[in-house]
Amino acid sequence: MTKELSLTAQAVCRADLEEICRAGDTALLENCDLSEMDLSDLDLSGWRIVRCNLARTSFNGARLEEATFTACRAAGASFVSANLQEATIEGGDFSNTNFRGATLTQSRISNCKLTGSDFTEAHTLGFSVENVLLVLAVLPRVSFRKMTLKEVDFTEADLRSCDFRGTVFEGCSLRDAHVPECRFEGADLREADLGGIQLTDARLFKGALISTRQAADLLGELGLKVL
Repeated sequence: MTKELSLTAQAVCRADLEEICRAGDTALLENCDLSEMDLSDLDLSGWRIVRCNLARTSFNGARLEEATFTACRAAGASFVSANLQEATIEGGDFSNTNFRGATLTQSRISNCKLTGSDFTEAHTLGFSVENVLLVLAVLPRVSFRKMTLKEVDFTEADLRSCDFRGTVFEGCSLRDAHVPECRFEGADLREADLGGIQLTDARLFKGALISTRQAADLLGELGLKVL
């Protein structure tokens, strides 16, 4: 029978975690320092990682299905090609984290900082983000279709070819975001900050809902004045 081991404020190394994995158990890691460790390819499915230091830690290729990260300090961590299906990231700092090619299907990310993080070629079907800082993040071709985005800050983010069709933005920012070839048909953008967006192809916004003020701002980017 699988049991959960609890490691609190302990000095741990990869060998300790490998031993838990070999036994087929899971673990609660709380207030542990795992910074700069190589945890690539480990099976940490279902593990709970709480208030740990994960700065520059490598989880490349790791299995993290249904894992939970709570209030962790993970700036510069790497999850390249990791499987985070149905995982939860709640709180903490994941700035400049690399999620290239990671599986984030049905995962949930909330109340955390992801400034400068890279989601290139990540698999994001059914994932959710709420109250997240994605300033300067790289999110090409991510689908947010028909999602309700609450308090998500995409300021200066690279959103090339993202799908926002039917998306509802609540208290979000797209200020100075890079949006070529994005699709916004049917999106509700009335609560989004659209400052600095270049309206290079108005057809991308066909059927989208915007306010009068937003319309004036977008036209202002074209050098037009609305009186």
